Amino acid sequence: MKKKIGALLTVLLMLISFLPAKAQGAEKDEIYERIQQSGELVVGLSADYAPYEFHADVDGKDKIVGFDVSIAEKIAKDMGVKLKIEELGFDALLGALKTGKIDLVISGMSITEERLKEVDFSDPYFVVQQKVLVRKGEKDNFKTTEDFKGLSVGAQKQTTQEDLVKNEMTGAEPTSLQKVPDLINNLLNKKVEAVVLEQPVAEAYVQQSDNVELAPVKFEQGEKVTAIAMSKNTPELKKHVNASIKTINDKDLLKDYQKEANDLMFQDEQSFLQKYGPYYLNGAKYTILLAFVGVLFGLIFGSLLALMKLSKSKILKALAVIYIEYVRGTPLLVQIFIVYFGTGVLGLDLSKLLAGCIAVSLNSAAYVAEIVRAGINAVNKGQMEAARSLGMNQKEAMRYIVFPQAIKNILPALGNEFVTIIKESSVVSVIGVSELIFQTGVVQGASFKPFLPYVLVSLIYFVLTFCISRLLGLVERRMGLND
Repeated sequence: MKKKIGALLTVLLMLISFLPAKAQGAEKDEIYERIQQSGELVVGLSADYAPYEFHADVDGKDKIVGFDVSIAEKIAKDMGVKLKIEELGFDALLGALKTGKIDLVISGMSITEERLKEVDFSDPYFVVQQKVLVRKGEKDNFKTTEDFKGLSVGAQKQTTQEDLVKNEMTGAEPTSLQKVPDLINNLLNKKVEAVVLEQPVAEAYVQQSDNVELAPVKFEQGEKVTAIAMSKNTPELKKHVNASIKTINDKDLLKDYQKEANDLMFQDEQSFLQKYGPYYLNGAKYTILLAFVGVLFGLIFGSLLALMKLSKSKILKALAVIYIEYVRGTPLLVQIFIVYFGTGVLGLDLSKLLAGCIAVSLNSAAYVAEIVRAGINAVNKGQMEAARSLGMNQKEAMRYIVFPQAIKNILPALGNEFVTIIKESSVVSVIGVSELIFQTGVVQGASFKPFLPYVLVSLIYFVLTFCISRLLGLVERRMGLND
Protein backbone atom coordinates (compact mmCIF):
# COMPACT_ATOMS: atom_id res chain seq x y z
CA MET A 1 0.00 0.00 0.00
CA LYS A 2 2.79 2.44 0.90
CA LYS A 3 4.27 2.05 -2.59
CA LYS A 4 1.13 3.60 -4.10
CA ILE A 5 1.35 6.77 -2.06
CA GLY A 6 4.11 8.41 -4.13
CA ALA A 7 2.32 7.83 -7.43
CA LEU A 8 -0.92 9.12 -5.97
CA LEU A 9 0.72 12.31 -4.70
CA THR A 10 2.27 12.88 -8.12
CA VAL A 11 -1.16 12.73 -9.76
CA LEU A 12 -2.62 15.10 -7.16
CA LEU A 13 0.21 17.57 -7.63
CA MET A 14 -0.34 17.49 -11.40
CA LEU A 15 -4.03 18.25 -10.91
CA ILE A 16 -3.25 21.05 -8.46
CA SER A 17 -0.80 22.58 -10.94
CA PHE A 18 -3.71 23.41 -13.24
CA LEU A 19 -5.23 25.74 -10.66
CA PRO A 20 -5.64 29.39 -11.72
CA ALA A 21 -2.62 31.57 -11.10
CA LYS A 22 -4.39 33.57 -8.41
CA ALA A 23 -5.13 30.42 -6.41
CA GLN A 24 -1.40 29.70 -6.27
CA GLY A 25 -0.44 33.21 -5.24
CA ALA A 26 1.00 34.32 -8.61
CA GLU A 27 -0.19 37.94 -8.45
CA LYS A 28 1.37 38.80 -5.09
CA ASP A 29 2.82 37.06 -2.09
CA GLU A 30 -0.51 36.16 -0.55
CA ILE A 31 1.04 33.48 1.62
CA TYR A 32 3.39 35.92 3.33
CA GLU A 33 0.53 38.36 3.88
CA ARG A 34 -1.60 35.57 5.37
CA ILE A 35 1.22 34.62 7.73
CA GLN A 36 1.53 38.20 8.94
CA GLN A 37 -2.21 38.62 9.36
CA SER A 38 -2.65 35.37 11.27
CA GLY A 39 0.58 35.82 13.22
CA GLU A 40 1.38 32.17 12.63
CA LEU A 41 3.88 30.30 10.45
CA VAL A 42 2.76 26.74 9.68
CA VAL A 43 5.67 24.39 9.00
CA GLY A 44 5.17 20.82 7.78
CA LEU A 45 7.54 17.98 8.64
CA SER A 46 7.71 14.23 9.16
CA ALA A 47 8.88 13.70 12.74
CA ASP A 48 10.43 10.26 12.31
CA TYR A 49 13.81 11.38 11.00
CA ALA A 50 16.18 12.00 13.90
CA PRO A 51 18.19 14.14 14.34
CA TYR A 52 16.39 16.35 11.79
CA GLU A 53 12.99 16.05 13.53
CA PHE A 54 11.65 13.55 16.04
CA HIS A 55 9.58 13.27 19.21
CA ALA A 56 11.24 13.58 22.60
CA ASP A 57 10.27 14.08 26.22
CA VAL A 58 11.04 17.66 27.21
CA ASP A 59 10.24 18.68 30.78
CA GLY A 60 7.76 15.85 31.07
CA LYS A 61 5.91 16.74 27.85
CA ASP A 62 6.01 15.20 24.42
CA LYS A 63 7.51 17.63 21.92
CA ILE A 64 8.73 17.57 18.33
CA VAL A 65 12.40 18.53 18.38
CA GLY A 66 15.44 18.40 16.10
CA PHE A 67 17.63 20.87 14.27
CA ASP A 68 15.00 21.37 11.55
CA VAL A 69 12.61 22.46 14.28
CA SER A 70 15.24 24.85 15.66
CA ILE A 71 15.58 26.35 12.18
CA ALA A 72 11.81 26.74 11.94
CA GLU A 73 11.76 28.47 15.34
CA LYS A 74 14.48 30.85 14.19
CA ILE A 75 12.57 31.75 11.00
CA ALA A 76 9.32 32.33 12.90
CA LYS A 77 11.09 34.47 15.48
CA ASP A 78 12.76 36.60 12.81
CA MET A 79 9.38 37.07 11.10
CA GLY A 80 7.77 38.07 14.38
CA VAL A 81 5.15 35.30 14.33
CA LYS A 82 4.37 32.12 16.23
CA LEU A 83 5.44 28.71 14.95
CA LYS A 84 2.91 25.95 14.36
CA ILE A 85 4.15 22.45 13.47
CA GLU A 86 2.02 20.23 11.23
CA GLU A 87 3.18 16.62 11.32
CA LEU A 88 2.53 14.59 8.16
CA GLY A 89 3.90 11.61 6.30
CA PHE A 90 6.90 12.62 4.16
CA ASP A 91 5.04 11.78 0.94
CA ALA A 92 2.17 14.10 1.90
CA LEU A 93 4.29 17.20 2.60
CA LEU A 94 4.44 18.64 -0.91
CA GLY A 95 0.73 18.01 -1.44
CA ALA A 96 -0.03 19.86 1.79
CA LEU A 97 2.20 22.73 0.67
CA LYS A 98 0.55 22.99 -2.75
CA THR A 99 -2.94 23.03 -1.26
CA GLY A 100 -2.16 25.67 1.37
CA LYS A 101 -2.30 23.37 4.39
CA ILE A 102 1.21 24.45 5.37
CA ASP A 103 3.46 27.43 4.56
CA LEU A 104 6.88 25.75 4.50
CA VAL A 105 8.37 22.26 4.40
CA ILE A 106 11.39 21.91 6.70
CA SER A 107 12.02 18.19 6.78
CA GLY A 108 15.50 17.36 5.54
CA MET A 109 14.26 17.84 1.97
CA SER A 110 16.78 18.09 -0.86
CA ILE A 111 16.49 20.15 -4.03
CA THR A 112 15.71 18.07 -7.10
CA GLU A 113 14.68 18.99 -10.63
CA GLU A 114 11.39 17.18 -10.21
CA ARG A 115 10.51 19.08 -7.03
CA LEU A 116 11.55 22.40 -8.55
CA LYS A 117 8.81 21.95 -11.14
CA GLU A 118 6.21 22.03 -8.38
CA VAL A 119 7.63 24.20 -5.57
CA ASP A 120 10.37 26.70 -4.85
CA PHE A 121 13.33 26.29 -2.49
CA SER A 122 15.30 28.52 -0.17
CA ASP A 123 19.05 28.83 -0.07
CA PRO A 124 20.68 25.62 1.27
CA TYR A 125 21.11 25.34 5.02
CA PHE A 126 22.84 21.96 5.22
CA VAL A 127 25.15 19.90 3.02
CA VAL A 128 25.64 16.25 3.90
CA GLN A 129 27.10 13.06 2.47
CA GLN A 130 25.15 9.85 1.94
CA LYS A 131 26.27 6.75 3.81
CA VAL A 132 25.57 3.03 3.50
CA LEU A 133 24.41 1.22 6.62
CA VAL A 134 24.97 -2.56 6.84
CA ARG A 135 24.68 -5.24 9.49
CA LYS A 136 27.48 -5.56 12.05
CA GLY A 137 30.50 -7.45 10.74
CA GLU A 138 29.60 -7.05 7.06
CA LYS A 139 31.19 -3.73 6.15
CA ASP A 140 34.24 -5.41 4.60
CA ASN A 141 31.93 -7.10 2.08
CA PHE A 142 30.88 -3.76 0.61
CA LYS A 143 33.55 -1.29 -0.42
CA THR A 144 32.18 0.14 -3.68
CA THR A 145 28.76 0.72 -5.21
CA GLU A 146 29.38 -2.21 -7.58
CA ASP A 147 29.44 -4.69 -4.68
CA PHE A 148 25.65 -4.57 -4.39
CA LYS A 149 24.87 -6.18 -7.75
CA GLY A 150 21.86 -8.48 -7.41
CA LEU A 151 21.29 -7.45 -3.77
CA SER A 152 18.39 -5.56 -2.21
CA VAL A 153 19.23 -2.07 -0.96
CA GLY A 154 16.78 0.04 1.03
CA ALA A 155 16.11 3.76 0.77
CA GLN A 156 13.39 6.17 1.80
CA LYS A 157 10.82 6.75 -0.92
CA GLN A 158 11.09 9.87 -3.12
CA THR A 159 14.49 10.88 -1.74
CA THR A 160 18.03 11.48 -2.93
CA GLN A 161 18.98 8.13 -1.39
CA GLU A 162 16.47 6.31 -3.58
CA ASP A 163 17.95 7.97 -6.68
CA LEU A 164 21.46 6.91 -5.64
CA VAL A 165 20.42 3.28 -5.27
CA LYS A 166 18.84 3.33 -8.72
CA ASN A 167 21.56 5.29 -10.52
CA GLU A 168 24.88 4.48 -8.85
CA MET A 169 24.50 1.05 -7.22
CA THR A 170 24.89 -0.96 -10.40
CA GLY A 171 22.57 -3.96 -10.50
CA ALA A 172 21.15 -3.39 -7.01
CA GLU A 173 17.48 -4.03 -6.38
CA PRO A 174 15.96 -0.95 -4.65
CA THR A 175 13.51 -1.41 -1.79
CA SER A 176 11.74 1.91 -1.22
CA LEU A 177 9.75 2.52 1.96
CA GLN A 178 8.25 5.63 3.51
CA LYS A 179 9.82 5.47 6.97
CA VAL A 180 13.46 5.02 7.96
CA PRO A 181 12.67 2.74 10.96
CA ASP A 182 10.96 0.34 8.55
CA LEU A 183 14.13 0.26 6.45
CA ILE A 184 16.24 -0.51 9.52
CA ASN A 185 13.82 -3.27 10.46
CA ASN A 186 14.24 -4.77 6.98
CA LEU A 187 18.02 -4.56 7.33
CA LEU A 188 18.11 -6.27 10.73
CA ASN A 189 15.76 -9.01 9.50
CA LYS A 190 17.87 -9.60 6.37
CA LYS A 191 15.18 -8.40 3.96
CA VAL A 192 17.72 -5.97 2.50
CA GLU A 193 21.52 -6.08 2.58
CA ALA A 194 22.08 -2.36 3.10
CA VAL A 195 20.29 0.95 3.62
CA VAL A 196 21.37 4.30 2.19
CA LEU A 197 20.92 7.15 4.69
CA GLU A 198 22.14 10.66 5.28
CA GLN A 199 25.26 10.78 7.41
CA PRO A 200 23.66 12.29 10.58
CA VAL A 201 20.85 9.73 10.52
CA ALA A 202 23.15 6.81 9.79
CA GLU A 203 25.56 7.80 12.55
CA ALA A 204 22.67 8.09 15.00
CA TYR A 205 21.66 4.48 14.34
CA VAL A 206 25.26 3.30 14.67
CA GLN A 207 25.54 5.12 17.99
CA GLN A 208 22.30 3.59 19.27
CA SER A 209 22.57 0.02 17.98
CA ASP A 210 25.33 -2.60 18.21
CA ASN A 211 23.83 -4.47 15.26
CA VAL A 212 24.71 -2.03 12.45
CA GLU A 213 27.77 -0.26 11.10
CA LEU A 214 28.80 2.01 8.21
CA ALA A 215 30.32 0.55 5.06
CA PRO A 216 33.16 2.49 3.36
CA VAL A 217 31.12 3.11 0.21
CA LYS A 218 31.36 6.47 -1.56
CA PHE A 219 28.97 7.90 -4.11
CA GLU A 220 29.87 10.15 -7.04
CA GLN A 221 26.74 12.24 -6.42
CA GLY A 222 26.59 11.56 -2.71
CA GLU A 223 26.54 15.16 -1.59
CA LYS A 224 23.05 16.33 -0.71
CA VAL A 225 21.96 19.95 -0.46
CA THR A 226 19.13 20.42 2.03
CA ALA A 227 16.79 23.41 1.79
CA ILE A 228 13.34 24.67 2.74
CA ALA A 229 10.45 24.13 0.32
CA MET A 230 7.77 26.77 -0.26
CA SER A 231 5.10 27.55 -2.82
CA LYS A 232 6.12 29.22 -6.07
CA ASN A 233 5.71 32.97 -6.50
CA THR A 234 6.32 33.82 -2.83
CA PRO A 235 9.19 36.34 -3.13
CA GLU A 236 8.60 38.07 0.21
CA LEU A 237 8.43 34.82 2.16
CA LYS A 238 11.51 33.51 0.38
CA LYS A 239 13.40 36.69 1.19
CA HIS A 240 12.69 36.37 4.92
CA VAL A 241 13.49 32.66 4.98
CA ASN A 242 16.81 33.22 3.18
CA ALA A 243 17.67 36.04 5.58
CA SER A 244 17.23 33.69 8.54
CA ILE A 245 19.27 30.97 6.83
CA LYS A 246 22.07 33.47 6.18
CA THR A 247 22.12 34.38 9.86
CA ILE A 248 22.22 30.68 10.83
CA ASN A 249 25.11 30.02 8.45
CA ASP A 250 27.05 33.19 9.30
CA LYS A 251 26.84 32.55 13.05
CA ASP A 252 27.30 28.79 12.63
CA LEU A 253 24.14 28.17 14.67
CA LEU A 254 23.50 24.82 13.04
CA LYS A 255 26.22 23.21 15.18
CA ASP A 256 24.38 24.31 18.31
CA TYR A 257 21.08 23.07 16.88
CA GLN A 258 22.63 19.69 16.08
CA LYS A 259 24.14 19.36 19.55
CA GLU A 260 20.76 20.09 21.15
CA ALA A 261 19.12 17.47 18.95
CA ASN A 262 21.77 14.84 19.69
CA ASP A 263 21.41 15.42 23.44
CA LEU A 264 17.66 14.76 23.20
CA MET A 265 17.97 11.68 21.02
CA PHE A 266 19.15 9.27 23.69
CA GLN A 267 17.32 9.54 27.00
CA ASP A 268 17.44 6.29 28.97
CA GLU A 269 16.14 7.41 32.32
CA GLN A 270 12.82 5.57 31.77
CA SER A 271 11.77 2.14 30.58
CA PHE A 272 10.38 1.74 27.08
CA LEU A 273 6.75 1.49 28.25
CA GLN A 274 7.10 4.36 30.69
CA LYS A 275 8.55 6.59 28.01
CA TYR A 276 6.38 5.64 25.04
CA GLY A 277 3.23 4.26 26.68
CA PRO A 278 1.44 7.63 26.43
CA TYR A 279 1.99 7.62 22.65
CA TYR A 280 0.11 4.34 22.33
CA LEU A 281 -2.69 5.49 24.63
CA ASN A 282 -3.12 8.66 22.61
CA GLY A 283 -3.09 6.66 19.37
CA ALA A 284 -5.70 4.20 20.70
CA LYS A 285 -7.94 7.12 21.64
CA TYR A 286 -7.89 8.51 18.10
CA THR A 287 -8.28 5.06 16.54
CA ILE A 288 -11.44 4.36 18.57
CA LEU A 289 -12.75 7.85 17.81
CA LEU A 290 -12.25 7.37 14.07
CA ALA A 291 -13.99 3.99 14.15
CA PHE A 292 -16.91 5.27 16.23
CA VAL A 293 -17.47 8.36 14.09
CA GLY A 294 -17.04 6.31 10.91
CA VAL A 295 -19.66 3.74 11.87
CA LEU A 296 -22.09 6.29 13.38
CA PHE A 297 -22.19 8.62 10.40
CA GLY A 298 -21.70 5.71 8.05
CA LEU A 299 -24.88 4.19 9.48
CA ILE A 300 -26.83 7.43 9.03
CA PHE A 301 -25.66 8.08 5.49
CA GLY A 302 -25.61 4.38 4.62
CA SER A 303 -29.24 3.97 5.69
CA LEU A 304 -30.19 6.85 3.43
CA LEU A 305 -28.30 5.27 0.54
CA ALA A 306 -29.97 1.93 1.20
CA LEU A 307 -33.42 3.53 1.05
CA MET A 308 -32.44 5.34 -2.15
CA LYS A 309 -31.32 2.05 -3.68
CA LEU A 310 -34.59 0.37 -2.65
CA SER A 311 -36.77 3.24 -3.85
CA LYS A 312 -38.86 3.14 -6.99
CA SER A 313 -37.22 6.32 -8.30
CA LYS A 314 -34.71 5.43 -11.00
CA ILE A 315 -32.76 8.65 -10.37
CA LEU A 316 -32.35 8.03 -6.63
CA LYS A 317 -31.50 4.40 -7.26
CA ALA A 318 -28.90 5.34 -9.88
CA LEU A 319 -27.27 7.92 -7.59
CA ALA A 320 -27.04 5.40 -4.77
CA VAL A 321 -25.60 2.69 -7.03
CA ILE A 322 -22.99 5.06 -8.51
CA TYR A 323 -21.84 6.24 -5.09
CA ILE A 324 -21.69 2.76 -3.57
CA GLU A 325 -19.85 1.23 -6.50
CA TYR A 326 -17.38 4.14 -6.77
CA VAL A 327 -16.50 4.14 -3.07
CA ARG A 328 -16.26 0.36 -2.85
CA GLY A 329 -14.17 0.30 -6.02
CA THR A 330 -11.51 2.80 -4.88
CA PRO A 331 -8.98 2.49 -2.02
CA LEU A 332 -9.62 4.31 1.24
CA LEU A 333 -6.16 5.86 0.83
CA VAL A 334 -7.29 7.63 -2.35
CA GLN A 335 -10.46 8.87 -0.67
CA ILE A 336 -8.48 10.30 2.25
CA PHE A 337 -6.21 12.26 -0.08
CA ILE A 338 -9.21 13.52 -2.08
CA VAL A 339 -10.95 14.78 1.07
CA TYR A 340 -7.84 16.28 2.69
CA PHE A 341 -6.19 17.87 -0.35
CA GLY A 342 -9.32 18.31 -2.45
CA THR A 343 -11.07 20.41 0.17
CA GLY A 344 -7.96 22.58 0.36
CA VAL A 345 -8.18 23.24 -3.38
CA LEU A 346 -11.81 24.27 -2.86
CA GLY A 347 -10.80 26.71 -0.15
CA LEU A 348 -12.00 24.64 2.83
CA ASP A 349 -9.47 24.41 5.64
CA LEU A 350 -10.27 21.06 7.25
CA SER A 351 -8.15 19.76 10.09
CA LYS A 352 -6.39 16.43 9.63
CA LEU A 353 -8.67 14.73 12.14
CA LEU A 354 -11.86 16.12 10.59
CA ALA A 355 -10.72 15.16 7.09
CA GLY A 356 -9.93 11.66 8.34
CA CYS A 357 -13.32 11.31 10.04
CA ILE A 358 -15.14 12.48 6.90
CA ALA A 359 -13.21 10.13 4.63
CA VAL A 360 -13.75 7.13 6.92
CA SER A 361 -17.45 7.97 7.31
CA LEU A 362 -18.02 8.31 3.56
CA ASN A 363 -16.18 5.06 2.97
CA SER A 364 -18.10 3.23 5.69
CA ALA A 365 -21.43 4.53 4.35
CA ALA A 366 -21.02 2.59 1.10
CA TYR A 367 -20.52 -0.70 2.95
CA VAL A 368 -23.17 0.00 5.59
CA ALA A 369 -25.66 0.81 2.79
CA GLU A 370 -25.33 -2.73 1.47
CA ILE A 371 -25.60 -4.14 5.01
CA VAL A 372 -28.80 -2.16 5.67
CA ARG A 373 -30.26 -3.02 2.27
CA ALA A 374 -29.62 -6.72 2.84
CA GLY A 375 -31.12 -6.49 6.34
CA ILE A 376 -34.29 -4.87 5.03
CA ASN A 377 -34.63 -7.39 2.23
CA ALA A 378 -34.23 -10.20 4.77
CA VAL A 379 -37.46 -9.12 6.50
CA ASN A 380 -40.38 -11.18 5.18
CA LYS A 381 -42.38 -9.20 2.64
CA GLY A 382 -45.52 -10.34 4.41
CA GLN A 383 -44.59 -8.01 7.30
CA MET A 384 -44.96 -4.99 5.04
CA GLU A 385 -48.22 -6.29 3.60
CA ALA A 386 -49.62 -6.95 7.07
CA ALA A 387 -48.67 -3.46 8.21
CA ARG A 388 -50.32 -1.88 5.19
CA SER A 389 -53.45 -3.92 5.77
CA LEU A 390 -53.65 -2.43 9.28
CA GLY A 391 -53.82 1.04 7.76
CA MET A 392 -50.17 2.06 8.03
CA ASN A 393 -48.63 3.97 5.16
CA GLN A 394 -45.28 2.84 3.77
CA LYS A 395 -43.28 5.24 5.93
CA GLU A 396 -44.97 4.07 9.12
CA ALA A 397 -44.61 0.43 8.14
CA MET A 398 -40.89 0.86 7.52
CA ARG A 399 -40.39 2.76 10.78
CA TYR A 400 -42.39 0.58 13.18
CA ILE A 401 -42.39 -2.85 11.56
CA VAL A 402 -39.56 -3.38 9.05
CA PHE A 403 -36.69 -1.40 10.57
CA PRO A 404 -36.91 -2.91 14.10
CA GLN A 405 -36.67 -6.38 12.59
CA ALA A 406 -33.93 -5.32 10.16
CA ILE A 407 -31.81 -4.02 13.03
CA LYS A 408 -31.56 -7.52 14.44
CA ASN A 409 -30.37 -8.74 11.05
CA ILE A 410 -27.74 -6.06 10.53
CA LEU A 411 -26.30 -5.71 14.06
CA PRO A 412 -23.70 -8.50 13.70
CA ALA A 413 -22.56 -7.11 10.34
CA LEU A 414 -22.34 -3.58 11.81
CA GLY A 415 -20.18 -4.97 14.59
CA ASN A 416 -17.86 -6.49 12.02
CA GLU A 417 -17.75 -3.16 10.19
CA PHE A 418 -16.71 -1.42 13.42
CA VAL A 419 -13.90 -3.92 13.95
CA THR A 420 -12.82 -3.53 10.32
CA ILE A 421 -12.67 0.25 10.56
CA ILE A 422 -10.52 0.04 13.70
CA LYS A 423 -7.90 -1.71 11.57
CA GLU A 424 -8.40 0.17 8.29
CA SER A 425 -8.34 3.59 9.96
CA SER A 426 -4.57 3.16 10.13
CA VAL A 427 -4.49 4.53 6.58
CA VAL A 428 -5.24 8.06 7.84
CA SER A 429 -1.74 8.13 9.32
CA VAL A 430 -0.51 9.36 5.91
CA ILE A 431 -2.07 12.79 6.55
CA GLY A 432 -0.76 12.98 10.10
CA VAL A 433 -3.76 11.90 12.22
CA SER A 434 -2.28 10.64 15.48
CA GLU A 435 -3.87 7.19 15.51
CA LEU A 436 -2.07 3.99 16.47
CA ILE A 437 0.01 3.41 13.34
CA PHE A 438 1.08 7.04 13.20
CA GLN A 439 2.15 6.94 16.84
CA THR A 440 4.00 3.69 16.21
CA GLY A 441 6.03 5.48 13.54
CA VAL A 442 6.73 8.26 16.03
CA VAL A 443 7.97 5.74 18.60
CA GLN A 444 10.13 4.03 15.98
CA GLY A 445 11.78 7.32 15.01
CA ALA A 446 12.36 8.43 18.59
CA SER A 447 13.49 5.11 20.06
CA PHE A 448 15.51 3.72 17.10
CA LYS A 449 13.78 0.38 17.75
CA PRO A 450 12.24 -0.70 14.44
CA PHE A 451 10.60 -3.98 15.55
CA LEU A 452 9.37 -3.67 19.15
CA PRO A 453 6.90 -0.79 18.47
CA TYR A 454 5.06 -2.93 15.89
CA VAL A 455 4.84 -5.87 18.30
CA LEU A 456 3.22 -3.63 20.91
CA VAL A 457 0.78 -2.02 18.46
CA SER A 458 -0.29 -5.44 17.18
CA LEU A 459 -1.16 -6.44 20.75
CA ILE A 460 -3.14 -3.22 21.24
CA TYR A 461 -5.11 -3.84 18.04
CA PHE A 462 -5.81 -7.39 19.18
CA VAL A 463 -7.07 -6.24 22.59
CA LEU A 464 -9.31 -3.59 20.99
CA THR A 465 -10.86 -5.91 18.42
CA PHE A 466 -11.19 -8.83 20.87
CA CYS A 467 -12.95 -6.71 23.50
CA ILE A 468 -15.30 -5.17 20.95
CA SER A 469 -16.13 -8.56 19.48
CA ARG A 470 -16.96 -9.94 22.94
CA LEU A 471 -19.06 -6.87 23.75
CA LEU A 472 -21.02 -7.22 20.51
CA GLY A 473 -21.57 -10.89 21.26
CA LEU A 474 -23.06 -9.93 24.63
CA VAL A 475 -25.38 -7.41 22.98
CA GLU A 476 -26.49 -10.01 20.45
CA ARG A 477 -27.35 -12.47 23.22
CA ARG A 478 -29.27 -9.82 25.14
CA MET A 479 -31.30 -9.07 22.02
CA GLY A 480 -31.93 -12.74 21.48
CA LEU A 481 -30.14 -12.86 18.13
CA ASN A 482 -28.62 -16.25 18.87
CA ASP A 483 -31.89 -17.93 19.86
